[in-house]
Amino acid sequence: MTKHIFVTGGVVSSLGKGLTSASLGMLLESRGLRVRMQKLDPYINVDPGTMSPYQHGEVYVLDDGSETDLDLGHYERFTSGALTRDCNYTTGQIYLSVIEKERKGRFLGKTVQVIPHITNEIKSVIARMGGDDVDVVITEIGGTVGDIESLPFLEAIRQYAQDVGRENVLYMHLTLVPYLKAADELKTKPTQHSVGQLREIGIQPDVLVCRCEHPISREERDKIALFCNVPTEAVIEEKDKDFSIYEVPISLVDNKLDELVVKKLGLPSRALDITPWTDLLHRLRNPRHEVSIAVVGKYAEHKDAYKSIYESIDHAGMHHQAQVRIGRIQSSDIEREGAERLLSGFDGILIPGGFGERGVEGKVQAIRFARERGIPFFGICLGMQCAVIEYARNVCGLEKAHSSEFDKDTPDPVICLLDEQQNVTQMGGTMRLGSQPTLLADESKAQQCYGLDDVHERHRHRYEFNNTYRDQFREHGMQFSGTSPDGSLVEIVELPDHPWFLAVQYHPEFKSKPLKAHPLFAGFVEAAIERGSRKHEREQPAVSQR
Repeated sequence: MTKHIFVTGGVVSSLGKGLTSASLGMLLESRGLRVRMQKLDPYINVDPGTMSPYQHGEVYVLDDGSETDLDLGHYERFTSGALTRDCNYTTGQIYLSVIEKERKGRFLGKTVQVIPHITNEIKSVIARMGGDDVDVVITEIGGTVGDIESLPFLEAIRQYAQDVGRENVLYMHLTLVPYLKAADELKTKPTQHSVGQLREIGIQPDVLVCRCEHPISREERDKIALFCNVPTEAVIEEKDKDFSIYEVPISLVDNKLDELVVKKLGLPSRALDITPWTDLLHRLRNPRHEVSIAVVGKYAEHKDAYKSIYESIDHAGMHHQAQVRIGRIQSSDIEREGAERLLSGFDGILIPGGFGERGVEGKVQAIRFARERGIPFFGICLGMQCAVIEYARNVCGLEKAHSSEFDKDTPDPVICLLDEQQNVTQMGGTMRLGSQPTLLADESKAQQCYGLDDVHERHRHRYEFNNTYRDQFREHGMQFSGTSPDGSLVEIVELPDHPWFLAVQYHPEFKSKPLKAHPLFAGFVEAAIERGSRKHEREQPAVSQR
C-alpha cells in the first residue's frame, strides 16, 4: 500500500514547504524508499505559463512539456523520481476538468458541487501518483491554512485519510515560530492558531516543522506539543540557514524527521546514508577558488525569477570547489549606464531567458562587451537569440538586425517565428515545450562539455534562428554546434576563437542537480575560474629578484 505524506503551511507564506518536502523526499530515498513528489496549487490559472515572474517566480518545465510551479525544481534537484504533468495541479486544472465532465454529461444530471465533485477530482489526482512502483507520495499543498483558496484541497486530503486508512497517511504542517526582539523570546501562539484552524477542518497534524530564527528550547517544544496535540519529538526545529539551502536535509536529520516519518508510517527502510550530501557541503564550505558571474536579466531584482539559473551556477561552483559570487544586473540599467561600468570585473557573463522587449538592448550590449573583451559568456534561450542579434549587427554588418518578436519591420529578422507558430491565438501551453533532441558538432565546445554526440534538453520558446542567414553567420566565424536531428533548427551557437562563448536555445538549468552539475554550466564556470586566476596572477605585485 502506497503511503502518503501531505505537507501544509501556516502563519505566513514562503516558509519553504517545497524545500522541506524535497529534503524529506531525498532523506527517504537515501533510506532506500521509492518516492514521488506532487504540488497542488490553489490559484485559478490552469498553469503558471502565462504568469509574470514577478507574480510567481520562474516557470519550471518538465520533460513532457508541462509548465509547472518552481517547487518542482526543488523536487527534481533533491530527488531522483521522474516528474510528469500529474505532479502539479492547480485549482484551474481541477475546475476545468470537472466542468468538462459536466458538459459531457458525466454526472447524470446531478448538481455539481465543491463537495463531492471538486474534492473527488482532487483525490483522484493524488491517487494517480501511487502504485506498485512507489513507496511514498509526498504532496505539498500550496498556500497558507486559512486562505479561502486552499479549503477544497484541505478537505480533499482530510477525506483521503478516510478512504485509504489513517495509518497510510501522515500530515506534516510547517509553521513560523517568530522571535520578538523586544521580549527576547520565541512566540508559539501563531503556531497554536494555525494548528487550531487545521483541526477545525478535521486535520490533526502528525508532525510540526517549525521555522525559526533562534533555536527552540525543550520548554517551548513541550508547550507547542501540549497545545497542538502532538508528541514533543514530533515538534521539529527548522532554523534559518545562512550558509546554503543544501544544509536543510542535514538539519532535518539532526532533528530526526526521517526517523519519525518512517516509524509513524511503518515503512521498511535501510539505515540512512547521506555521505554524498555531506561531501557536497564539505566542498561548499572549503572552496579552492573564487569567481564572479554577472547574470544580466530583466527580472534581476526578483531572485525566484531565475531560481534554477542561480542554483545551476551554484552546482557548477560546488563541482569545481569554487565560491561563486553572483551579480544580479538589470539589463535596462546597462542601457542607461553602459556595460563597461556595470560589468567590468566579472569573470563570466550569463544572459538568461525571458519574454518581452524591455531590456533586450541592454542584453545585446552585455553580449558585445563579453565577446570583445574575451569574457566567458553563456546565453540561454532569449540569451542565445540576443547573441545572434549582436553578432549580426556588429560582425556580419546587418546593422538593423533584430528578432521579429521585437521589431516586425526589421529588414533582417535573424530570429523569427516557427512556421507552426504563425497562427497561434492562445498563449498558454502553445510554445515549443519539453524535451527535444540535439545533435552536437564534432570537436565543438558543446560536445567537449557533454562528452556526447547527442543530448535531450528542455525547451520553452516560440522564436528560432532564421535559417536564411545561416551561411552568412558561418562565413563570419559563428559555429552552429548543435542542431535538431534533421538539421532544420539551430540549438547551439558558439565562437571557436573566443575563450568560452556558447549560447543555447533550450534551458539546461532545468536538468542540473547539486550532486551532478549540468555539463554546460560546469564548463562555463570552469572558464570563468580560469579567467579569474589569470586576472589574479596579473594583479600580483612583482617579486624582487635581489
